[in-house]
Amino acid sequence: MKVYPAEDVGMSSARLGRINDYLEREIAGNKLPGMIVVAQRRGKVIHYSTQGLMDIEAGRPMEADALFRIYSMTKPIISLAIMMLHDEGRLQLHDPVAKYIPGIGKMKVFSHVSDRAPQFVGQDPPMTVFHLLTHMSGFPSGNDPFHPADRLFQESSESHGFYHRDMSLERLIDHFCDLPLKFQPGGDWNYGVSTDVLGYLLQVIADMPLADFLKRKIFAPLGMIDTAFHVPQEKVQRLAQIYNSDAACGSQLIAPEDVALGDVRKPTRCPSGSGGLVSSTSDYLRFANMLINGGELDGARIVSPMTIKRMTANAVPRAYLPLRAGVERYGYGFGLGFRVMLDLGQANGYSSLGEYGWAGAAATYFVIDPREELIILLMTQNWSVQQPYPPRSIVPNLVYQAIDDLNQA
Repeated sequence: MKVYPAEDVGMSSARLGRINDYLEREIAGNKLPGMIVVAQRRGKVIHYSTQGLMDIEAGRPMEADALFRIYSMTKPIISLAIMMLHDEGRLQLHDPVAKYIPGIGKMKVFSHVSDRAPQFVGQDPPMTVFHLLTHMSGFPSGNDPFHPADRLFQESSESHGFYHRDMSLERLIDHFCDLPLKFQPGGDWNYGVSTDVLGYLLQVIADMPLADFLKRKIFAPLGMIDTAFHVPQEKVQRLAQIYNSDAACGSQLIAPEDVALGDVRKPTRCPSGSGGLVSSTSDYLRFANMLINGGELDGARIVSPMTIKRMTANAVPRAYLPLRAGVERYGYGFGLGFRVMLDLGQANGYSSLGEYGWAGAAATYFVIDPREELIILLMTQNWSVQQPYPPRSIVPNLVYQAIDDLNQA
């Protein structure tokens, strides 16, 4: 990857050097196994570094072509795919989801507790595609043991075992449909499994497997040759190991069978739109460049500039903010698949109005700042006990503080 002098795009090479200093301290303190960081401005990569190890047990340094479980950085890709169907006139944002997945329309909604028992009512309004894209669908996440809908979701997960790789995606959605919603669609913001439902919705409308659609319509045109729902045998050696990390205990390997969403070395019949993809640094950078270019990269137009504009406009009412999702909550709203910066005064560091992106559970992270023509990408495999994970806010700050000439958009 060619790296240009930061001064070519109005930034300071000396101050960008603070990124490596910071990562070296984190790795030395056993807070991080290894990481790749890319910063790009005005179409030129001005920082690229590989730090630490991708396999601690083997003593293997982080490599440029390493493959990473990107978890929730899958969500923007699925959301974009849904908008491709929207742009072809095959769905509308406010279509009831039950139009395509009838079981969704039968889901009840938690109302209140009466006589020590939870009470449920019908959906009003019905859940729409828009609700799924914005995480205002009402789907629970299982994270609140005191809420009846979350508790039922968690119990179902433990009894059925969601995301088995030999389970069909249709069966997963059937499990979800047997559960109640946490609130009426549109009645709050709750980060969860909505994008898994979008992945199945795409299969139904496009009449092809989710993985095939993504490969044909997005990955192949963009040259994303390493992004998929499983890692084939010939690429397994490039898969970075995944760790629990903290200063007290160091980095502890998570066994493949214990990794969230299963062993990606095995094919899956249940591709998770919420978090199932594996990708590389170069692949995801190509995806980010397509976004910042308004839907086009190297002559391949994936969507229109208007589509990107719509997806990166906040859709969450201010009453439901701040978001309840890690470092992304401060100053951000949410569009159709991305967090969106709304309030610099509340931000957890440096940003611009309209900056957008998202994160993955293993501490991957990306920032797209159209105003500053800036992309920041962090790739690692660290299931950290520190929440929110510090590098996700610190590294972008270290990029922003190196800017010498702000764009006056």
